[in-house]
Amino acid sequence: MDQPQLEQSVTDGVATVVISNPAKRNAMTAGMWRALPGLLATLAADRSVRALVLTGAGATFCAGADISSLREPGDEQQSLAVRAEEALAAFPKPTLAAVRGYCVGGGSQLAAACDLRFAEEGARFGITPAKLGIVYPASSTRRLVSLVGPSAAKYLLFSGELVDTERALRTGLVDEVLPAGGLDGRVREFTSVLTSRSQLTQAAAKEFATGRTDRDAYWAEQARGSGDTAEGIAAFLERRAPRFTYGA
Repeated sequence: MDQPQLEQSVTDGVATVVISNPAKRNAMTAGMWRALPGLLATLAADRSVRALVLTGAGATFCAGADISSLREPGDEQQSLAVRAEEALAAFPKPTLAAVRGYCVGGGSQLAAACDLRFAEEGARFGITPAKLGIVYPASSTRRLVSLVGPSAAKYLLFSGELVDTERALRTGLVDEVLPAGGLDGRVREFTSVLTSRSQLTQAAAKEFATGRTDRDAYWAEQARGSGDTAEGIAAFLERRAPRFTYGA
């Protein structure tokens, strides 16, 4: 039997992390929650990595937390998930959740921590603590509200109902919906775009999007010293692809 694990690879500047627990629809075990922050730290330190994709093995993204592990103390289980979620949200490069099949509970928690979410038609999303009498973490709730707004967040959290890709797209829970069989190709295409863009622009935008208002001067100084702006303008005028160097 395949052991629950997080698989990783790096190709052409894109790190891919695969949630793999096929026997339980890629449910996250306590060990997998514990492993994710360290794995992300290793990938963040790899200067060749310019973007990260999180996905699930086979036809499911992640069916949530492994229920058998919920027999552990509740605070410990929740803190493991929150630490993993926060590590993903803090990853310094653009992150993309590639979702097919079920994205439920802890799976939705991880997907929401990514910068972007692409889903294949037929995917189902749900945030289900109300079915188990669990209090959803405050940080996770705030992140969900920032994505979909208070009303849609309450619908998901109060009911625990699963929603389809049409509703997920309409509420902002996902950014693109792809036809069956089209997800992997679109992810490769889009991450190729991401890796060709300025890491300076991406890093500043990612930080500003969190609501920080005290780093304008820092990023202005980074821009002056990086050469990316001059290169971008020169490449535009010369009608060629830019060769950005910030973070390389």
